[in-house]
Amino acid sequence: MADGATSGPIQVRAEDSGFGAEVTGVDLTKPLPPSVMAAIRDAWARHAVLSFPDQPLSLDELEAFTLQMGPFGDDPFIAPMPGRPNVLELRREPDEKAPNFGGGWHSDWSFQPAPPAATILRSEVTPPVGGDTLFIDAARAYDDLSPTMQAMLAPLRAIHSAGRPYGAEGLFARETEKRAMKILYSAEADKTHPHPLVRTHPVTGRKALFVSPTYTVGVEGLTDMEADAVLGFLYKHLLQDKYRYRHKWRPGMVLMWDNRCTMHFAEGGYDGHLRVMHRTTVAGDVPV
Repeated sequence: MADGATSGPIQVRAEDSGFGAEVTGVDLTKPLPPSVMAAIRDAWARHAVLSFPDQPLSLDELEAFTLQMGPFGDDPFIAPMPGRPNVLELRREPDEKAPNFGGGWHSDWSFQPAPPAATILRSEVTPPVGGDTLFIDAARAYDDLSPTMQAMLAPLRAIHSAGRPYGAEGLFARETEKRAMKILYSAEADKTHPHPLVRTHPVTGRKALFVSPTYTVGVEGLTDMEADAVLGFLYKHLLQDKYRYRHKWRPGMVLMWDNRCTMHFAEGGYDGHLRVMHRTTVAGDVPV
């Protein structure tokens, strides 16, 4: 890792690429003063994915930290924890045979009119193997496109839908293996919502590709074949190793990422081991 910026007691150690950083010198169990929150927001804007090691937060503390970042986002299609409508428990039992949750490239809930700005995930039970979370820097991927390609993409609107995983005939509806998590698949998921294919970040002003293989189902004004060609190229471009950050989990770790300029993918590889995570989202803006 390369050294990043510091602000007071906070240390920010960024990956060599600048995408992804570890933040230490902060206690997320307590309300954070404005100066510390400003430093965290600045680091998040610059690095998009922040990890906070050694933060064994209670659920109350996880919710309190989330609310310091902004109001809760809306989490559809997954039953929340009893009594905690804004917390999802991502649980996979040791004997579970169903595929691990999140195993497809996506930006969280991009099919919503105003998708969440942030996702915050805390590790409760961390298996000794597997379970890495991979991230893609969709802003740098956009920057590297030719000016001609950028100009071609500028007016396009991608069509997003939760139908593939959560629809009435979607992946989860067709599952036969038992799953610890309660998935609420429904015809509601088959609705579509368009967003700019190239999204401008409301804080940094940087442009990023805002598409994903999981939730993007087409492009307005293009035939299916044309959309497949454009999206297929963009996915091949985005998924190059140079845009990736691989996050390795440790017990009691909090991870926060920016859904407005990243995609992520949850790896499996921990069959036979219990894995428990708790997740919240922070409400976001209408993409522009």
